Amino acid sequence: MGKRDWSWTILGLMALGLRWLAIRQPEATDDIYSRTFFPGIRNVIDLTLGHLPFPSVYLFILSIVILIGIFIRNFYKTKGWKNRSILSIRSLLNSLGAIVFFFLVLWGFNYQRTPIFKQLSLTPKSLNLEQIKSEVQITQRLVTQYRGQISTDTAAIGEIIAYPELEKLVRENMSENLDLLGLNFTGRPRTKLFPPPGFMRKMGILGIYFPFTGESYIDPTLHPLERPFTVAHEMAHSYGVTDEGEANFIAWVICTNSNDPLLRYSGQLRLLLYQIRDYYRMAPDQYKEWLKTLDVSVRNDIRSIQAENAKYQPISLEISRKTNDIFLKSQGVKAGINSYQQLPMLAFAWRERMKEF
Repeated sequence: MGKRDWSWTILGLMALGLRWLAIRQPEATDDIYSRTFFPGIRNVIDLTLGHLPFPSVYLFILSIVILIGIFIRNFYKTKGWKNRSILSIRSLLNSLGAIVFFFLVLWGFNYQRTPIFKQLSLTPKSLNLEQIKSEVQITQRLVTQYRGQISTDTAAIGEIIAYPELEKLVRENMSENLDLLGLNFTGRPRTKLFPPPGFMRKMGILGIYFPFTGESYIDPTLHPLERPFTVAHEMAHSYGVTDEGEANFIAWVICTNSNDPLLRYSGQLRLLLYQIRDYYRMAPDQYKEWLKTLDVSVRNDIRSIQAENAKYQPISLEISRKTNDIFLKSQGVKAGINSYQQLPMLAFAWRERMKEF
């Protein structure tokens, strides 16, 4: 590019202009971007970067380092503070423009699509105490049943399946069960382990989708019983699902409709953890009485998950939560990080809908 080139700044502004239009036309965004353009991006990434044996985010980081090196070289070659200031401002604006452009084009326009729960004709509503108690009992029965299919030993479950096989298993189940949701997704996205172990946890996250490389990543220290659900959650993002609550919901549906007991158990166990959080908040005394009825093997698994999580405390959980909350709200997710807590409401709405068929 020439020294006076502002191309990426212009492209970034154009992308923001398209985003403004997309916000006002969610159905058109569905048809033009989410169902037509984005699937092409998904398949190109899966056929290229998806075959790399390492996280392709390393290539992204290398590219950034090279670009910073080029800027530093040009900065020192430029004479005069005025010319250096113009170079710095132009480079900064072009960098921001490129980030905005690629983020939106490669994935971000999905934030402006029609919400998945509306496409599925679901109406999630806050649950009252009686509904929460009923839902907890349903999930408790399923959790106990699926736990017994994995192991009859009451000791906490440890490693069951190697990660490459788990990733493949979850991906196959995504492909097989997405039709159940009536969603037209395509591709074979990757969810890779992101070393060093514990790094992502220190940043306050368990998994993340990185739109600039089209891959998602989870922390290698994630408990084996949390991995199936988390991988399915991140793969939902890979298919263009942006809302965290909806990604949780899709992961739950995929896992719980699998023929594999590990996936079914992981999905129902995650739902139970969300439900009992609401149960405890609404009726702590009743929750404590209910806890005595929980199968001892399930209780040991939950304690094992909690113990593993306690080993990796975030550097600043509040900063991590606030940053994520601001980002989600800036993209139109009104609930922010509270969208993660919508799974019990969506699961209840889904169960009620399934009764009608």
